[in-house]
Amino acid sequence: MIRLLALLFSLAVLSACAAGHGENGPPRGSEAQIAQLAQSLRALDPQVDPSEAARAARISYEYSHTLAIAYQITDAPLVHNAKVNRGEKPRGLCRHWAEDMEARLNQEGFKTLEVHRAIANANKRFLIEHSSAVISARGDSMEQGIVVDPWRMGGVLFWSRVPEDPKYPWRRRFDVQREKGLVRYALPGEMQG
Repeated sequence: MIRLLALLFSLAVLSACAAGHGENGPPRGSEAQIAQLAQSLRALDPQVDPSEAARAARISYEYSHTLAIAYQITDAPLVHNAKVNRGEKPRGLCRHWAEDMEARLNQEGFKTLEVHRAIANANKRFLIEHSSAVISARGDSMEQGIVVDPWRMGGVLFWSRVPEDPKYPWRRRFDVQREKGLVRYALPGEMQG
């Protein structure tokens, strides 16, 4: 009963904090924000192509906005999740954002960047599991990359170096799925995450 009350209180607080985006979705990333993410992607490794970093940054911001409109985001993330789970909204769970962002970034065929999937709070009893996409320099681990997370702010892109994310302790999706018994072996490329 206490957990239910805590959850309801959290939902009420989060819904009060949510900006109603409406038909036009959340604010788009500014040129300065896109440039800052591009610079951080370039800083991952000297071999990162500046044009790829710029393209990945722009896609991360613009696709977050596009998905927010497609998912009909008008509430805080947890409120929207409840609506998706009740069938009132088409998509918008964190795993949807992560799947769609990963797929969109992978369409670019980056040569010097790599896209990973990460999961946080997988084994936490009182915390909700969360998924996101991560961009790293080609050949680097997910832990060395930058998380691009449009879910946590309802379509407004949050990004951070993985180890510096103030909210989530990210882990490779493959490791989490293996621990849950969802995968027994890896196909080439899946071990990286």
